[in-house]
Amino acid sequence: QVQVTESGGGLVQAGDSLRLSCAASGRTESIGSMGWFRQAPEKAREFVAFIPWNNNGPRYADSVKGRFTISREKTTVYLQMNSLKLEDTAVYSCAVTQSDWFEEPYMDWGQGTRVTVSS
Repeated sequence: QVQVTESGGGLVQAGDSLRLSCAASGRTESIGSMGWFRQAPEKAREFVAFIPWNNNGPRYADSVKGRFTISREKTTVYLQMNSLKLEDTAVYSCAVTQSDWFEEPYMDWGQGTRVTVSS
């Protein structure tokens, strides 16, 4: 089993930056990829970004491409969020899977961290 623990998040102003972290523990040798989803109030959960463990390139949702960067250091994944917009306000959740393409089933989900962007 793999467990993930998130950190980061908070209240920022539009245009600011924020970094989220997601640390994996347990049987990390089974990890294929890790990434992030987010869910804004009264909206469905949406994919944000993922990074595969096999050194292939990360993937991003169109809505964050060019502003967010996902990276990995050992078993911790980071989501650097720049030029934040009001519409980035959401609860961000990290997930881990054996799939190289960040597909279900997910072995674990983070507890969720709230990001609030104000004007």
